[in-house]
Amino acid sequence: MNQAYLFNQGQDYMSYTMLGAKPAKSRDSSAGYRFAVWAPNAVSVSVVGSFNNWDSQVSPLELLGQTGIWTGTVPQARQWDRYKYAVTDRQGKTCLKADPYARHSEMRPANASVLYDPDDFVCGDADWLDKRPDALATGPLNIYEVHLGSWKRHEDGSFLNYRDIGRDLADYVADMGYTAVELMPVMEHPLDESWGYQVTGYFSVTSRYGTPADFKFMVDCLHRRGIRVILDWVPAHFPKDAFGLGRFDGTPLFEYADSRLGEQQEWGTYVFDFSKLEVRSFLISNAWFWLQEFHIDGLRIDAVSSMLYRNYGRSDYLPNQYGGIENLEAIAFLQQLNGLIRSHLPQCLMIAEEATPWPNVTKVVGEQGLGFTHKWNMGWMHDTLDYLSRDYMYRRWHHNQLTFSLMYAFSERFILPLSHDEVVHGKHSLIERMPGDYWQRFACLRVLYLYQIAHPGSKLLFMGGEFGQFIEWRFYEQLEWFLLEYDSHRTLKTFVKDANHYYRSHPALWEQDGSWEGFTWLNADDAANSVYSFSRRSAGGQLLLVLLNMTPEPVPGYGLAVPAGGYRIELNSDQAAYGGSDYPAGQLSGLVSTARVAASDDIEATLRREAGQVQPDQLFIDLPPLCGLVLRHLTPEETIQAYRRKMYGPK
Repeated sequence: MNQAYLFNQGQDYMSYTMLGAKPAKSRDSSAGYRFAVWAPNAVSVSVVGSFNNWDSQVSPLELLGQTGIWTGTVPQARQWDRYKYAVTDRQGKTCLKADPYARHSEMRPANASVLYDPDDFVCGDADWLDKRPDALATGPLNIYEVHLGSWKRHEDGSFLNYRDIGRDLADYVADMGYTAVELMPVMEHPLDESWGYQVTGYFSVTSRYGTPADFKFMVDCLHRRGIRVILDWVPAHFPKDAFGLGRFDGTPLFEYADSRLGEQQEWGTYVFDFSKLEVRSFLISNAWFWLQEFHIDGLRIDAVSSMLYRNYGRSDYLPNQYGGIENLEAIAFLQQLNGLIRSHLPQCLMIAEEATPWPNVTKVVGEQGLGFTHKWNMGWMHDTLDYLSRDYMYRRWHHNQLTFSLMYAFSERFILPLSHDEVVHGKHSLIERMPGDYWQRFACLRVLYLYQIAHPGSKLLFMGGEFGQFIEWRFYEQLEWFLLEYDSHRTLKTFVKDANHYYRSHPALWEQDGSWEGFTWLNADDAANSVYSFSRRSAGGQLLLVLLNMTPEPVPGYGLAVPAGGYRIELNSDQAAYGGSDYPAGQLSGLVSTARVAASDDIEATLRREAGQVQPDQLFIDLPPLCGLVLRHLTPEETIQAYRRKMYGPK
């Protein structure tokens, strides 16, 4: 079927293969480039650039039937040439526009598009692509969120190239135990202060850090280390820069015409017109482009709430055809997009940043869901950070802030985000939010990270949080890596690394994230001590106990009803190696047993008789101050061997 027809019908998810600038197909290497651009309301369109002295009379394009697409070939155009479209509207005004489908762009503040051959790099991650699991398959998902321009920089403050970032980032993330990186937008944008969320080049990876080939090299590096790559993607809105998408052919083309729907005043941006089929083709093909051409493993869709509601951020809004606040066209777009990706690229994550009670965000499209694979759990994030910012003496009065999340934890497929948005604009860094003295702040942050690791749902942490950067994130400089010269920051990073690897290696922490089969409260109501305790269980029966003491006061002899047997403390945020107090939580290097087993005259006989049985009993443990503990339920044989070592010493 004709591709232009599919584009006009909103069904062309590969429109980037038709539109934009590409080497002309010819045996003659000097055939130039072919150009195609959608501008249905323009009177005329021509290509201007460094190849024709920016003269709008030299390289005119022709309108392709009734498609609204202007096409033509410029023989003298070559790779790396700069270009724009000279678009003349019905009032006779000519505006120079960057190519909406440009593969490369000039470095800001320049803003021309750059001719680029897409066949520039041979990816070496075929084995990774073949083995990628389904996006809905159970598995550990622990995401390290990164802003490439401020993760690391050269000593003189200049940007690193994608290739240098790729090598260093892949090594760092793999060593730290993360399973994925999420990159804040890498699509071209004119303003550093927007962090990439005001995009002018949707198909153009930003030239700040190199070329598309350099970016593909970075993705390859991460894939070779077994790391998923997720991109932040912004289909909700775009900036008003004169060279960009706004009023592209002299009319509201990509955006809604009515400002009550077509502008986000809070952000000073235009809103995509999701009722236009060609706009849907543009956006859907852009998502496909990153997933297919660059082998990206998932997209985190920014500002989904602003897409779902017509009154989002507006006092004056335009209701839908039924008088409601829902943006029905945007909903249909999201369902179309997610349905397509799910059908053709089921290994790819589609993550919604959505902060409202909108139902069924991660339910399949065929069952009236939006079709996302995951959703950020903003409620968990807000309640958790609000609780942990409180003085320790007042926490008992707000105990339910940490238990409430389990009321809805299994309603969606959640990711627990501690993202960049929580460490900017005067909110303070995570370590600065923690109350108390210097030691207490680090201890409290370790408890937060253990709580996040143990709570049902996938994980996300913004860069710098892993070593407790005190200042808020600054997009214009690299992280304060020098802090790792200090014990408190270095030991915090060690704890995060060990906790990440522990999470990856213990299915009880992720295998049954979606139901009560994998989570049980042991005591959710101990507000008097500000202690939380629960268990996590794998499908194969692996049992972990999690205890969180949220005050600086130790709790000796803390009792819990648990299955009988032996337990070993396997993760303890209060260890001296992590900067903790090394308060003695359990005997025999962390071995703890229940009351009946410990009191038995014949431990081996008791354990062998009860092997395979789950009988209730009491466990007593001394809880360190401001501490998180993870205890593993030992098999009877492991418990017997542990007690033999206790009684007779190592053989």
